[in-house]
Amino acid sequence: MKQDSLLAPDTVPVLVPTPSERPYTYAVPQGMRVEPGSIVAVPLGPRLVPGVVWDADHKDDVDAKKLRAVEHVFDCPPLSEETRRFVDWLARYTLAPPGMVARMVLRVPAAFDPEPPTPGLRRTDILPERMTTARERVMETASDGFGWTRSGLAHAAGVSLSVVDGLLKAGSFEEIDLPPVPVVARPDPTYGAPRLSGDQQAAAETIAAPVREGGFSVSLLDGVTGSGKTEVYFEAIAAALEKGRQVLVLLPEISLTHSFLERFHDRFGAPPAEWHSDLAPKTRERVWRQVADGRVRVVAGARSALFLPFSDLGLIVVDEEHDPAYKQEERVVYHARDMAVVRGHIGGFPVILSSATPSVETRYNAETGRYRHVKLSRRFAEAALPELATIDMRRTPPARGKFLSPPLVKAVGAAVERGEQAILFLNRRGYAPLTLCRVCGHRFECPDCSSWLVEHRFRGQLLCHHCGHHEPVPEACPECGTLDHLVACGPGIERIAEEVVEAFPDARAIVLSSDMLGGVKRLRLELEAIAKGEVDIVIGTQLVAKGHNFPNMTLVGVVDADLGLANGDPRAAERTFQLLSQVTGRAGRTGKKSLGLIQTFQPEHPAMRAIVSGDADAFYANQIAERERGQLPPFGRLASIIISANSRAEAENHGRALRAAAPFGEIMVLGPAEAPLALIRGRHRFRILVHGPERANMQAFLRALIASAPRPRGSVRVSVDIDPQSFL
Repeated sequence: MKQDSLLAPDTVPVLVPTPSERPYTYAVPQGMRVEPGSIVAVPLGPRLVPGVVWDADHKDDVDAKKLRAVEHVFDCPPLSEETRRFVDWLARYTLAPPGMVARMVLRVPAAFDPEPPTPGLRRTDILPERMTTARERVMETASDGFGWTRSGLAHAAGVSLSVVDGLLKAGSFEEIDLPPVPVVARPDPTYGAPRLSGDQQAAAETIAAPVREGGFSVSLLDGVTGSGKTEVYFEAIAAALEKGRQVLVLLPEISLTHSFLERFHDRFGAPPAEWHSDLAPKTRERVWRQVADGRVRVVAGARSALFLPFSDLGLIVVDEEHDPAYKQEERVVYHARDMAVVRGHIGGFPVILSSATPSVETRYNAETGRYRHVKLSRRFAEAALPELATIDMRRTPPARGKFLSPPLVKAVGAAVERGEQAILFLNRRGYAPLTLCRVCGHRFECPDCSSWLVEHRFRGQLLCHHCGHHEPVPEACPECGTLDHLVACGPGIERIAEEVVEAFPDARAIVLSSDMLGGVKRLRLELEAIAKGEVDIVIGTQLVAKGHNFPNMTLVGVVDADLGLANGDPRAAERTFQLLSQVTGRAGRTGKKSLGLIQTFQPEHPAMRAIVSGDADAFYANQIAERERGQLPPFGRLASIIISANSRAEAENHGRALRAAAPFGEIMVLGPAEAPLALIRGRHRFRILVHGPERANMQAFLRALIASAPRPRGSVRVSVDIDPQSFL
């Protein structure tokens, strides 16, 4: 009787994927069986929505007769206790409604029901009246008694489908249902014997040991570009697979990292299941379902893969852990690297963070012993790191109207002449960041954002990179009507490409940018072409710094190294160091002598000196000391509150009301002040920065502040960002 009451309670709390602060209580019909984690369908207003039966401590003490009832229980493995605890923890930490966090778990409703079986065939004892050579091959192939798909059997026997259909009609085969086809084959940890150097082998043993031992730990795999970090953490993945556990590998640009998938296949005999926004809907459904029932053992995915319903997760690897792409800036605002560590702590399993340029916070945690620090200081096969030098643009400026200095142009020409490849890196899309009229000075601005329109000459458009507004490049100034007096100011990669074509007309050049037409499929093909040596000069944005391996790349030129330093972001120096280190690390990975040239007006800046000298330790020591002096993370806590509204007055007034409601204490509230990007998509933005000591309970402070302040009215929206990464 007690067992029945546990499995079929009168009421259950159900968390639905809406901005709800807590689960709603529903009645359970007689005979329906549910448990915490069961995925159900419940009525919410006039709609039927999916939800998750939550834990009993959320349950309301109400009369079941007055409640709406659960309508359906999906035939789906329940969400694990670890997943439910992770959802609750993330909601508390980010101040997001738990329902919105649950929404990220329940994002594939079509996967809640089992996959339909695959139609198949199985051989019977009946022989056909007429036997041909082709029919004999089919009968022999299927003699093992196993089921086959129609096309698979025809392919294996080397016959046409009509031969198989004829045997089915003759009764030699019967139709059966086969289990759904796996998304990917099961990886084999013993498949590809790794070729590791002595340093790699020692590092692999160090980070695989916690996986074999079990329990929570965090390891930082800190290796120079080209040191073989991927092959090293593959051994930790192999250890997890040997224990029968599932593995998640987070990658900042999984949709583009085709080389990673190939390397994984070479090591484990099968690719991992992919998870990212460019997957076909049907594939997403199958991956979600097969992760839930344990058939998918390894997932390589973007940050949202953290919310897949793993049944037995035993290891998370965060590759390029420093990458800004791990920060989710909308709806539920979180950092996937930090949440991966939390997920490992809740589940009691190891987490590996891998990077050639770790974030300051991660590096500090490793130096103080909070994380295990595993270093690889040499490239694989003793390949030399590129020789790096700055080009002082004050002393050797480009020719008038150009943006490539003479030393850089000369180096590119020499590389192409040797039959080698060169990258010219500029982290600015389009042709020019600003277009103005030389007669009246009119500047083309976005009507909905406080930003200039960027000219994209390949498309003939002026484009806003914040809201997507676009308009054709006009022939005349819209302000004064003067023809042919519009001028493009500053360089984008399209303008650098134009300069390259003029300087090297016979070279094969390509522009690599995320906003080029063709999307992910085209970018993958272009990256493969570069790796095969079918391109001489690559002009690219930060896409080229994403861990790609270009064997014949021997020169990297950074067109404007100062670009990331031109704002008040406290992480500006760190990000510049990381980005330039990563992009220059694309050169010389197969052992050829290589060179990195960095055009800058600030060669004396600590980030530039650290890159050229290769003294990363000194740079991190400097950055950690600066953070400590300013009590910035990891020595202090930060939170950002963005107030936006349709009018400037609404946003500012609500910001002032929030500021006035702040409790007194050791936590400081700065602002409100207009955000650097004060207008985005027609909404005016003000920002409050909250700064407290490391031990401060930032979440409790913010909850008290928001509870004391007036509720947002009209068009006002308030967004809270714990541990902000962007200050725009």
